[in-house]
Amino acid sequence: MSDAETVTKDSAKTLGQGSKLLVDVGPAAIFMITYNVAGRLTDAAIYWATGVFMLATAVALAWAIVVQKRTPPMLIVTFVIVTLFGGMTIYLQDPIFAYIKPTIINLIFAFAILGSFAFGFNVWKALFGSIFEMPERAWFILGVRWALFFMLLALLNEVLWRHITDTVVSEQARWFDGLEISEAFWANFRFWGTYPIFFLFVLANIPLTLKYAQPAGEGDDEEGSGEAGGSDT
Repeated sequence: MSDAETVTKDSAKTLGQGSKLLVDVGPAAIFMITYNVAGRLTDAAIYWATGVFMLATAVALAWAIVVQKRTPPMLIVTFVIVTLFGGMTIYLQDPIFAYIKPTIINLIFAFAILGSFAFGFNVWKALFGSIFEMPERAWFILGVRWALFFMLLALLNEVLWRHITDTVVSEQARWFDGLEISEAFWANFRFWGTYPIFFLFVLANIPLTLKYAQPAGEGDDEEGSGEAGGSDT
């Protein structure tokens, strides 16, 4: 392969990864931007942002399926929940549905992972096993870590929205006295707070992946071997 062909192949791969990242992160960025722009014009910014977010998620899913030729399960689940709770937010004019939506999505991801273990199936391996191979125990550890992480994100969202003080959230919903945040803080934290936390968590799991992962098709059949050891939990 010539140097030009190598550069072209690497550039296409980089563009492909960038396109996938844009599909996954783009709707959240659009939600934040819409909220901040609409917030300067109207008190109904949460409804405008929710509507645009629903549209952006639908476009992202369509782009992934039609252009990228992939059907990302997590984006599909997000689209369904966003459409359901976003629709109730706008129809009922109640922002609470928008506030709890991230909680529901993250809990679905967490219980999907943990629930798959109960049926002798590792959904995390099913999602990423075509990319690299690892021993079963390593897949189990990675799955449990992600399930707990999604639960943490759900808990964090619950703490945040319950202490929004400038909209319809009642004082009875609060967990901690003295903790007060604005709806704008909650809306912006979904992007500037959640994604950095997500990125740091991915970095924290890189050592486990690098230790055991091999490109798909190059490793031995590790079915049931469980050689990952117990020191990685």
